[in-house]
This record gives sequence, structure tokens and C-alpha cells, in this order.
Amino acid sequence: MVRSVCALALVGAVTLTLPATPVHAAPEPEPAAAGETATAGEALTAGEAADPGDTAASDTTGPDSTDSGDGSPRSLLTRLQDLYRRAEQATEAYNATEEALKAQREKSRDLNLRLARARTRLADGQADAGRLARRQYQGSGAAGLSTYLRMLLSADPQEVLEEGHLLKEAAGSQAAAVARLTGAEKRANGLARQARAALDRQQVLTERRKRQRDAVTGRLKEVEELLATLSDDQLAELGTLEQRGTDDAQGRLLASGELGGTRAPSASGDRAVRYGLRQVGKPYVWGAQGPDSFDCSGLTSQAWSHAGRAIPRTSQEQWRRLPHVPLRALRPGDLVIYFPGATHVAMYLGDGMVVQAPRPGTEIKVSPIASNPLLGAVRPDRDAAALRAYVPPRWH
Repeated sequence: MVRSVCALALVGAVTLTLPATPVHAAPEPEPAAAGETATAGEALTAGEAADPGDTAASDTTGPDSTDSGDGSPRSLLTRLQDLYRRAEQATEAYNATEEALKAQREKSRDLNLRLARARTRLADGQADAGRLARRQYQGSGAAGLSTYLRMLLSADPQEVLEEGHLLKEAAGSQAAAVARLTGAEKRANGLARQARAALDRQQVLTERRKRQRDAVTGRLKEVEELLATLSDDQLAELGTLEQRGTDDAQGRLLASGELGGTRAPSASGDRAVRYGLRQVGKPYVWGAQGPDSFDCSGLTSQAWSHAGRAIPRTSQEQWRRLPHVPLRALRPGDLVIYFPGATHVAMYLGDGMVVQAPRPGTEIKVSPIASNPLLGAVRPDRDAAALRAYVPPRWH
């Protein structure tokens, strides 16, 4: 297991030190609207096209999709990268279900509280109706005689008239009590049905979460089994090969001019960046949101939460729900989304670099933006103004 973890960390491990130079805000291109695709063309990919509309493309399912082929280093690297991507896709699916399960538990608790209150009101209404029925029964001894006949026989006809008025009021109160009781019973029955449905939904999500947790551990086991077959020389060669691919992709991206000029973040974006950088060196753990470990979207969602803005938990939801921005308009704090299924996310730092929780067995680190196939970028604080002057933090 120790060798597997070391091998996981070896492939693609990079440490960088860049100078912190003052930056003044430059005019920014207009961000794209939420839901609009922001891509940078062929120069942005590291061997794979990014199709924003293909949410399943990141999980190749054919029988040969993880075949090591001819056993060459490039073939082994392709297989490893595919396994990592499948593991991260399973992780993000698990994260989405975990968030849905949390929301469903809250809904179930709310429904159960409302049901308890409705049942209390129903019981109180039933008690009130019983008391009213007993009073009317006890006071109805002479009710069998007509009001006219009772007036003739009474020494005080006015008293009989007042009594009749009271009886009519009592009948009206009884009708109102019955209506309230019927309404309370309907509400209680409706809430009981909703509570049962919510519990059923919660059980479905719990079972789905277990299946997805098993899927993640299964993917990671595949990675460990493959790594266990490789020698130290093979692992070193894979690391070199992957780094060369990242360098080539980064060089093409920078040469294309797609990233545009250097820009300053908003105040909240600056806080998110500094939070992200403080996590450098902490381990990647799937499903984790800190404070001691993170997965990719756990890092980005927590960074923005600490900056004072809540964003979706998963990379897919961050891509789907946050405003898209073109790569030429990137500023520090923006989120960079990877792979056709939006299964990985990092946070932009500036100068073509991101901070990210890369994958199992690695640590949070600063990486080139082109270290994975780019899908696009989103901005959690689209309407926030950029700082007028900005000195970037140093990163290592």
C-alpha cells in the first residue's frame, strides 16, 4: 500500500516557485452568460477534446477502454489516466449523492416536525369537538319542543328567544369545529404521506451512496493493482512522460494567447486564492472537504465558502450553475473545469497556474493550468469588481 501511494504521488508530481509581482487591474472581456460554453480550442487539450455537452464522455465503458495495449509507457500512462479519471468521476457522483442525501434528511426532519405539530392540532381539535358535543347534549333537554310552543308555555318568552339564539350560535360553532377538524385531519394525512415519501427517497439515496462509494473504492483498487505490476523504473518513466505531456500542452496554450493578460481578482476571489494556497501539501482524500484533506471540488467549494460565498459542492454543478467566463478573461479565484464530463476542477491563480487537489495519492499543489484537458471556466463572483491594485501571494 505504501508503494502504491508513493507511486500515485510520483506520477505528475510538480513543485513550482514563482515570483509575486504587483498587478494592476486591466480591462476585462465581458464574461459569458451562465450556461454558455467557454472553450479555448484545440490548443487547450492534452490529448483529448473537450465537449461541454457530453456529460458521459469522461467514462469510457468499452471492454478495451483500460487495456494496457502493447505495454509501452505511453499505453500504460493512458490506462492510468483513464483509471484516475474514472475514479474522480465516481467520486464526484458520490459527492453529488451525499449533498442530495443531506438535503433529503433536512426535508425529512422538517416534514416530521410539521407532521407532529399537525397531529397535536388534530388531537386538540378532537378534544374541543368532544367537549362541544357534550355541552350541547347536556343542554338539549327541552330541545324537542318547538320554540313557538315553548314561548307559549314559558313564564318568560324573551328568555326562550335568547336561548334559541344561543342554540343557533352553538350549532354554528359546531359546524366550524367540524370543518377545522376535517381540515386538520386532511393536512395531517397529507404530511404523513409526504413524510413516508421523503423517507423512501432518503433510503434510495442511502443505497445509491453505498453503490457509489463501492464504485470509488473499486476504481482505486484497479489503480493500485496496475501500479503494483510496475517497477520503479517504469514509474519514473511514466512520471517523466506525463510531465512532458503537461509541459507541451501548457506551451501550446500560452503560445495561443488564449489566456489573455494578467488580471486582478475581486476581494473575495483574493480570499479564496489565499485559502486555497494555505492548503498546499495537504492530502487528496476522495469525498473530503477539509480541514485536513480535500478532493478537487471540496477544495474549491471550501475556498469560496471561506471567502464568504457559497457555491455548489461538485465540479459538475459548479460548471452547470456558475457563470461561465472565457479563458481570455480569467482572473485569480475563477474555477477551471476539466474533462468533457466536468469531473475535475481547480482554482486559477494567475500566470497560467492553478491550485488543485489532483487525485488520490497526491497532495494539494500548484500546477500548470493545462495539466488536464480543459473544458472551460466559471466565476463564482461574476458581478464583483476587481481590486484596483493587487500583489499576488507567493506560492511554492
